[in-house]
Amino acid sequence: MIHSLFLINASGDIFLEKHWKSVVSRSVCDYFFEAQERATEAENVPPVIPTPHHYLLSVYRHKIFFVAVIQSEVPPLFVIEFLHRVVDTFQDYFGVCSEVMIKDNVVVVYEVLEEMLDNGFPLATESNILKELIKPPTILRTVVNTITGSTNVGDQLPTGQLSVVPWRRTGVKYTNNEAYFDVIEEIDAIIDKSGSTITAEIQGVIDACVKLTGMPDLTLSFMNPRLLDDVSFHPCVRFKRWESERILSFIPPDGNFRLLSYHVSAQNLVAIPVYVKHNISFRDSSSLGRFEITVGPKQTMGKTVEGVMVTSQMPKGVLNMTLTPSQGTHIFDPVTKLLSWDVGKINPQKLPSLKGSVSLQAGTSKPDENPTINLQFKIQQLAISGLKVNRLDMYGEKYKPFKGIKYMTKAGKFQVRT
Repeated sequence: MIHSLFLINASGDIFLEKHWKSVVSRSVCDYFFEAQERATEAENVPPVIPTPHHYLLSVYRHKIFFVAVIQSEVPPLFVIEFLHRVVDTFQDYFGVCSEVMIKDNVVVVYEVLEEMLDNGFPLATESNILKELIKPPTILRTVVNTITGSTNVGDQLPTGQLSVVPWRRTGVKYTNNEAYFDVIEEIDAIIDKSGSTITAEIQGVIDACVKLTGMPDLTLSFMNPRLLDDVSFHPCVRFKRWESERILSFIPPDGNFRLLSYHVSAQNLVAIPVYVKHNISFRDSSSLGRFEITVGPKQTMGKTVEGVMVTSQMPKGVLNMTLTPSQGTHIFDPVTKLLSWDVGKINPQKLPSLKGSVSLQAGTSKPDENPTINLQFKIQQLAISGLKVNRLDMYGEKYKPFKGIKYMTKAGKFQVRT
């Protein structure tokens, strides 16, 4: 399975390594660095890199590459999913997953990795179990450990490890019993210059924060479960019940967890929540060009589009841009040729626009193609796929919990061609 794990920062330094079966030399990462050089952006580094004696599988999150080294044939998604689980665990333990935080808590990091993999095979990957095995660091615990020389390792075997529901510990007690669910959808789309959709798909997740006493049994039903395609569940979900009734039935883990992730790719199901009107032109004879873009909402069910950020990589021949935004602030970097416009919130009564002129280098020919426009945005209380939770019921416990559902849509890779 996994022989070694290397953590590499944005500047290409290996700041942490962990070996399980045998020590693999750091020189194996040279193949990874070569692939990194060939890729223009960090996100474009291939997730699987074959080398003469190993395979390198990596994920890029929080400006850190998590690179696993394997020697034999293994399903790649199995390793990639495990690496994501490692990142989520660090985030759960330390609040943020960053190079500084990992270095500050290096002892806990090694203890957690030792429990998550046994001889290179996944062992304990549930946050509840890990927190009973290795106590999360606190200032008080760190001080006590420094003075007494003790560690964060727990004295007893986790109670959940021996039960049929290993993701939930026994004897959970809360004064306030609450269950919150966040339906978060990310829309990836490519829109052509006429405004038609070339491709559009939605990646969705349902994240849960469940703090319930005892051993509750929950059922979650949807108004339109047929929308959900290509679904991936947390191990707590009873798959047979989902197959037959399209109802999520589960005994939840304690605390935060991802209940399911899903994919909606049918073109007719994906509504595009924003549009961009653009007029970008360069003249053959002149060293000036025209730049006009307007952003507006559509198919948002009356919800406000906020956190709008427009970026565009201008052609190399562009010297400078003189632009006036109707709202927000804009920056053009003449070195990288990147235009960024922080729009903020869209008011449907007064649509934000950015207008002005483009200065081209003298003597250069007109750019071959117009720049593409990338958008970032958020829409609260809307799941753009139309997914809606019908009801949440609890069995097995007498008390009445407080329940809440929140929806959010945000842009993933949202590109408009001009």
